[in-house]
Amino acid sequence: MVSPTSSTATPEGGAPSVEKLKDAVIRLAGNSQDGIQTIGGFLARLAGRSDQDVMTYMTIPSTISGGPSIFQVRMGSGEVLSAGDQADFLVAFYQHSYESHISFLREGGVLIYDTDHVKPNLDDKRFVHCGVAITGLTIEACGGAAKDKGKNMFVLGLLARLFSLKVDKLRALITERFGTKDGDVLRNAFLAFDAGYAYTVEGLLKRYYAFEDPVRPNACPQVTMDGNQAIAYGLIAAGCRYGAAYPITPWSSIMEILRTELPKYGGTFVQCEDELAAVSLALGAAYAGHLSMTGSSGPGLSLKMEALGWAVMAEMPLVVVNIQRGGPSTGLPTNVEQSDLMQAIYGSHGDAPRVVVAPQNVEDCFYLTMDACRIAKEYSVPVIILSDQALSSRIEAFDEPDLEKIMVKPVLDLSPRGEDFKPYPLDRMTRHAPPGTPMKGAYPTVTGLEHDEGGHPTGNPALHMKMTAKRRDKLRQLAATLPVPEVCGDQDGDVLLVGWGSTWGPIREAVKRGQAAGQKIAHLHLRHIHPLPNGLEPIFARYRQVFVVEVNDEGLYGFGQLATLLRARYALNKIRSITKTDGLTYRVREILEGVRRLSGEQTSTFSLYPGA
Repeated sequence: MVSPTSSTATPEGGAPSVEKLKDAVIRLAGNSQDGIQTIGGFLARLAGRSDQDVMTYMTIPSTISGGPSIFQVRMGSGEVLSAGDQADFLVAFYQHSYESHISFLREGGVLIYDTDHVKPNLDDKRFVHCGVAITGLTIEACGGAAKDKGKNMFVLGLLARLFSLKVDKLRALITERFGTKDGDVLRNAFLAFDAGYAYTVEGLLKRYYAFEDPVRPNACPQVTMDGNQAIAYGLIAAGCRYGAAYPITPWSSIMEILRTELPKYGGTFVQCEDELAAVSLALGAAYAGHLSMTGSSGPGLSLKMEALGWAVMAEMPLVVVNIQRGGPSTGLPTNVEQSDLMQAIYGSHGDAPRVVVAPQNVEDCFYLTMDACRIAKEYSVPVIILSDQALSSRIEAFDEPDLEKIMVKPVLDLSPRGEDFKPYPLDRMTRHAPPGTPMKGAYPTVTGLEHDEGGHPTGNPALHMKMTAKRRDKLRQLAATLPVPEVCGDQDGDVLLVGWGSTWGPIREAVKRGQAAGQKIAHLHLRHIHPLPNGLEPIFARYRQVFVVEVNDEGLYGFGQLATLLRARYALNKIRSITKTDGLTYRVREILEGVRRLSGEQTSTFSLYPGA
């Protein structure tokens, strides 16, 4: 939300004053062909390079022909936990953009609209109206027909002037983006940007804006990226050098990064003909002794399941990235949902335990991916990373990782094995011998059949029970090493909100807002979901109610997927669900309304906006 702190006096000549802001929510609404994602990306990366905090949110159509789209940026000098419940500034490119999104603009907010395409209701005095002939002025600046394609750059320049942004850094970002293209592209981009920056809003707005100076004492440089980029570079930093996959939204950008980057580190990434071929090829690299990965979205993960069952039986280390989207079937390809949790844990036939983790924000996409790689190698097990569409495209800024300290150098273990070597010992962790390993005695077998300690197929009932327990118990060993999640907020009280994945920021902001209203409320976020970390039960005991916030359906029995798991694990009736399936990320007010509904609170005692 806009947080004005002070305004300079109006200078001589009647120029607008400058109002200081702590943060602002800017929503850009147009069509996907207009390059509004480019504007948002520039603003987000500028925030990162200016030591500001930032979070973005976008929606794009799933059709090839494109259609209505938005890109929302929340940036400022303080902590940014969500993309914002309401927009402080709305830029509407078309009439449908105005009509669809004007309800999202807060009262007193600023509507910037293209007068060539939008006719707003100027009698609606709830908003400040600022009409600019964006299309016409872009054509005038760039010259010739069809030059309105640069109107996104015009708007970027307009916003740069409106918010007193650092133009030198923006120009550097524009050069980085378009400098490798034809010279006319960069030229037109700057012509449109400069025209927008030179446009004056005097007479339309009473003030310009500027963000407060960021408070990051002794802070290291920031990096700015989206969740998919963070996962891709986390894989590389963790020593993963082999991968295979098939393209699918919203996973594909990870594949494109790895196809380009892995060869630089002596690795290989293969785009396969289908999902089964992809997971099988990745498992071949794992069998050869390398840390390898595959990835997809929900429909693709379904197709990988039979081979993942083989990976569990053969105890192969493999990292599987699943960028969740709305389902089932092809469902909602460009919308967010957290409905693949049960599939990730239980999707294969038989008892096939594997590890499931879920990053909570873009920074965590990097670090939890590295941890997933460590777990896969150390416990010789498939690890599924559950990200989602919201994290995949969300841009955030975070402290630059110290790569010199954390980079893992992959080493192929071809050390000699003695005559007593057993790849599947019942009393120790599984350790495979890659092909080419110097070996005394019989070479071990790797198979999807049940096997003895040497890997040789067996149908012995007692041995099957022991091997089943071995595969299960190593997850119990992992659980004992996992850190107990941090509790944010009141350490005991009325309500504990539990979340996983991309709901982290909105839940955390909901807790802060609830505390400001006098509620005894807290937040616990699960990053390791299967197995669960030990130590959760004493935490749950400190709260009267436990509400699990997730983006999936409440199911036949009224509980979301994580809530169902927690109720089964802890047998607590006080664990209940706040769920939704609209394909959109949670707004803070939706979480607080869910808390009020389940708690039986009245609006008069539970304000959504304390102090408003």
